[in-house]
Amino acid sequence: MFAADSLGGHGDSAGPENLPFYHAAFERIAASANDTLFVAVRDGEVVGTFQTTLIVSMTGRGSSSLIIEAVHTRSDCRGMGIGAAMIRHAIELGRVQGVRLVQLMSNATRVDAHRFYSGLGFVQSHLGFKMKLR
Repeated sequence: MFAADSLGGHGDSAGPENLPFYHAAFERIAASANDTLFVAVRDGEVVGTFQTTLIVSMTGRGSSSLIIEAVHTRSDCRGMGIGAAMIRHAIELGRVQGVRLVQLMSNATRVDAHRFYSGLGFVQSHLGFKMKLR
């Protein structure tokens, strides 16, 4: 799914030479107490994915936040409510974990995704900055 994403600019590829990188990332996520990788399955096929990271901060009197990352619904399955179900699941996980804030970032070019997140109750409140190191 990520390799088919032309807007993300992440350099993902389905080539077999890249499998070791994906396996290593999966192992790191699986070993982390604060990271969880989710997949949405429909009729036995993976149709979506997202990842959450729990962060405890000194701000907000030591509160925690849940970051939603790498949200992706397979292109032929968009508009079926899969993305909304994934995000609602993440929000509910945040509630159960007692987090103060659920947050995510979206590529500036993804105007449809911005409408989608706004429709789910997210507010565009901050300006994000990134620095690529490799």
